[in-house]
Amino acid sequence: MKKLASNEYPILDQLRERWSPRAFSHRPISIESIKSILESARWAASCFNEQPWRFIIASETQPLSFEIALSCLNEWNRSWASSAPLILFAFSKEYFEDGKKNFHAAYDTGQAVANMTIQATTLGLSMHQMAGILSEKICASYNVPLGFTPVCAAAIGYQGNTENLTDDLREKELAPRTRKPLSELVYAEKWNETAF
Repeated sequence: MKKLASNEYPILDQLRERWSPRAFSHRPISIESIKSILESARWAASCFNEQPWRFIIASETQPLSFEIALSCLNEWNRSWASSAPLILFAFSKEYFEDGKKNFHAAYDTGQAVANMTIQATTLGLSMHQMAGILSEKICASYNVPLGFTPVCAAAIGYQGNTENLTDDLREKELAPRTRKPLSELVYAEKWNETAF
């Protein structure tokens, strides 16, 4: 199922096609595709080329590892993300090597994850990012060192059958995609004075 963006101006096809489904198929993802998605993150822009992102992945082909990953999601996300074949956790490194705070670490990590979503879309995969994570459990489960902060999780896989979702999730899945107009997002001269 495709849910294309109803964009007002031309954008890349991958951006029009990218969305965050909750219905996933258990169809396995090839290791080449997984590495391709991760490689796209490697080439994201970052402040001083620090590359502050780190990732942990868990595949359903390794059931124990996958159960640990699912246990690090909040209950609501766990209910649908369990059907995805791959769970990813993204972390940001909060300090530069000289000990100074990197105030752009989360922003840069977000850029890396954004690259992955577009690469996944190009490969026919979907990537649903989640803020509903259990940060302390993630850090304890994966022995995350001090100075690294969990930013988000993502379920990655091929889209599945919406009939496998609960009624409330199916309703969200089938709802049209919406975005605020540019007039509410882009200003000129003063705050709230639209540029367009």
